[in-house]
This record gives sequence, C-alpha cells and structure tokens, in this order.
Amino acid sequence: MLISLTVFLPLIGAGIITLLPKAREETAKPVALLVSVLGFVLSLVLLAGYYLGPTQGSGMAFEANVAWIPAIGANYHVGIDGISLPLFVLSYLLTFLCSVYAFHHIEEPGKPKAFLALMLLLQTGMAGTFIALDLILFFVFWELVLVPMYFMIAVWGGPRREYAAVKFFLYTLFGSVFMLVAFLALYFNFPGDTPTFDMVELAANGGAGYSRTFQILAFLGIGLSFAIKAPMWPFHTWLPDAHTEAPTIGSVLLAGVLLKMGTYGFVRIALPILPEGAVFWAPVLAVMSVIAIIYGSLCCLAQSDLKRLIAFSSVGHMGFVMLGISTLTPTGINAAIFGMIAHGLITGMLFFVVGSVKDRYHTRSIADIGGGILQTMPRMGAIFTYVAIASLGLPGLAGFWGEVFALLAAFNPAPELAPYLVLYRTLMVLGAFGTVLTAGYFLWMLQRVAMGQAPERWTGSGGAGLTDVSVIEWGAWTPLLVLIIVLGFLPFLVFGITNADVTAILGVFGRGA
Repeated sequence: MLISLTVFLPLIGAGIITLLPKAREETAKPVALLVSVLGFVLSLVLLAGYYLGPTQGSGMAFEANVAWIPAIGANYHVGIDGISLPLFVLSYLLTFLCSVYAFHHIEEPGKPKAFLALMLLLQTGMAGTFIALDLILFFVFWELVLVPMYFMIAVWGGPRREYAAVKFFLYTLFGSVFMLVAFLALYFNFPGDTPTFDMVELAANGGAGYSRTFQILAFLGIGLSFAIKAPMWPFHTWLPDAHTEAPTIGSVLLAGVLLKMGTYGFVRIALPILPEGAVFWAPVLAVMSVIAIIYGSLCCLAQSDLKRLIAFSSVGHMGFVMLGISTLTPTGINAAIFGMIAHGLITGMLFFVVGSVKDRYHTRSIADIGGGILQTMPRMGAIFTYVAIASLGLPGLAGFWGEVFALLAAFNPAPELAPYLVLYRTLMVLGAFGTVLTAGYFLWMLQRVAMGQAPERWTGSGGAGLTDVSVIEWGAWTPLLVLIIVLGFLPFLVFGITNADVTAILGVFGRGA
C-alpha cells in the first residue's frame, strides 16, 4: 500500500494542479512543492523500512501482487529491492529539487500549472518503472514518461524544440515496439504450464526452457529499447538535441532519471531472464560502451554550447555504466548502479547551473560568455567548477567510484566471458584513456568559461544583471552538492544497498549468491 501511495501521489498532485483555476495559476508552485516533498519523505520511509523490515536490507520488499488484466495474465505486481531503491529515491529527490527551482524560473511561455502538472505526471512514470515487477506494467510506466517529456520539450524548449521533441518521441517509441514484441515472445514461449509476465517468476526460471537462439533474439529486442533510452552509441543521437532544447528542469530529470531507466532495464530484466542472450551480446555491449566513452569525449571537445557539451558528456558517462553491466560481474553491476546515481546527482546539478548561467548571460555559447564567471559571480563559478571536477571523476567525489570499478570489472569479467578476456582488458585500457579525455574537455571548458578576466560587456554597465546564486537556487542545489562529496567519501552508502541483490540476480550465471 505504501509503495503504491508513493508512486501515485504525484499523479494525484498533477490532477489537483490541473483543476486549479487559471486566475490562480501561480498556486501550482506551492502545490507541486508540497506534493514532491511528501513523495520524497515517503521514499525515505521506504528506504528506512527496507532495512528495518523483515527483509533486513536484501530481497524484495513492500510487494503487492493483485490481478490487473486477467484476460492477458497481467498483474499489478510491484516491489522494491536494493537494485531499484537507490534509483527510486533519486527520482523523488530530483523532482523535489526541481519543484524548489521552479519558484525561481520556468522557461517561456511560463504556464506553471501545465508545466508542473506534466512534471508530476513524469515522476509517476519514472518511479513506477523502478518498482514494476510485471512486464506489461513495466511497459505502461515506461511509455508514460514519453508524453510529459515530449510536451516539456515541445512547449517550453529552445528554438528547435519541435524537432528535438519529435526525435525523442520517435526514437523511444521505435525501441518500445521491439521491447513489447520481445515481452510477448517471453510470455508465449514460457516453458511452464501457465505463461506469465511476472519478472520475479521469469528471473527465477533463469532462462530454463528458452533455447539459446530464442534468448539471443529476445535479448536483442529488449536490449535495443534499453540501449536507445540509455543512450548507447550509435542510438544516442536523440540525446544532444533533446537536452539542448529542453527546459532546465526537463534536462535535469532527463539526465538524472530517464536515462537510468534503460540501464536499469538491462539489470532488472534482460540479464536475469535471458542469461544466455546476455553472454552472447555482452562483448558487443562492451565494445559499444567504450566507443561511447571515447566518442562522447571527442564530441565534447568540439562543442561551443555549454548545454550541448554536458549532453554529450552523458553519452560517455553512461558508457561507463554499460561497460560495468557488460562484464556480468557483481563488481561491474554494483559499479553501474553507483554510476547511475552519481551521474544523476552530478549531471543534474550541471544542468541546473548551466540553466542559471543562461538566465543571466542570455546565452550558452562558450565564446560569448568569454570566461570570468569566477570573477563576475564567484559563488556560481565555484559551484560550476566543483561539479565539473566531480563529473571528470576526481577521487573523493561521487563521479570516481562508478568509473574506476567499471574499469576494474572489465579487467576480470565473468567466467562465461573468458574467451573475450583479451578484448575486455583492451577495452579497459581504452576506457581509462577515456577518463583522460573527460578530464581534458571539462578542464578546457572551465578555462574558457569560469576562469580568466571577464569581458567588459559583463563587468561594465551591461553586466549589472549578473547576480550571484539566489536563495532559491541554494535551496535546490545544496542537497546535490552535499551528496556529491558524501558519496565520494562514503561509497558504501550505495554499495551497501545494492550488493546483496546484485549478487543474487547474478546467480543465474552460475556463481551463486
């Protein structure tokens, strides 16, 4: 009951906001803030209950399983474990902080009622994806996020917003078709007496009864959808456009949560249900991941727009996440989940800062800004520098652990991948080179934007509007800034949640719990 209340509370909030009269449109802001605060508090209650309840920090908790569509055997089956819990809490944290930031600014054409209703609807879709344990229910929540994000980009986005919104929608919808076909194939080919969409039952079956050829094809169909959402190279091309044109809050939620839905899907569905397919495709995923790391870094070096640079950095960072998953080891998948959380915190914060910089300078062009943010807005510049350094993976900050353990896992992948040991170790070296490129483009960006002497146009009378960090911005940003350093020094706060359940799901590959 509690988990369902937490998931559908934002949907109720969206309904309340929609019913507000137009004359009281600004009331949507405190309503959205109240709903998001309650949702975040409930997610923390679930986090505490996971450790204090019967599961004692491992296994599935807060399960509910009732008939939903009996005609097709679909159930409303939800629950949460150490794999989904960190992502679930992250989604509520970022939505809460976006609600705070919304008091500061909502991009043109304004309309806070519609914008905040869409944001809360998006939150229900994101959170539902992380707790769904039925394939049809998962698909419904997965598709639910398309509509609000499409309108957030298409209405409140930049000059090319219609193009970016349609591209985002079509890419994701294209992948979803293959995922749905694969889900139906799993159902109709289930080796038991009663076909099922239940993820827990399918994972417990561990691929038994499915032929190797079937698993390879089904993994391809499911993996294509997840790869597009992640986004993996070469399916990433929708991301830079979507990020560049999306409003600030849309970019924060897109980078912080939506991308994780794809990588989470690999861990929750593709690997445990189709283990032979996973072993077959893992080397391909590993190669694509490292290409993404190198390619994303090189693209960042070529960018002149701050927001587009950060968008391409996500391609590289999610490459490390997928490299960890492709090793099929507890170390790699733990690193992948940590990388998802760290990326959500750091890149979400980067998009917040860039959005505020754009509000003040009215441009995101690196050349037009011309440097000197540390001079004109010292606190804003310091925050920007801190978060950029966290994103390049400096030890002691959250960005470090996911990347280094993903590379470590590539040095010694799963026994089933022994024939590809040389390949994985080569990829590890190339991935390590990618970290050097990452440091290069972030330091290059900071040199050109934050440091040096500010142009006279920003320090003279034309720069009178360059106010430093506001109170509302501090309120929205402080939790992220604190968590970035806390997880950097205390990574066990995430690894301690994920490890038991990650090890358990990998038992299907013959290593036991």
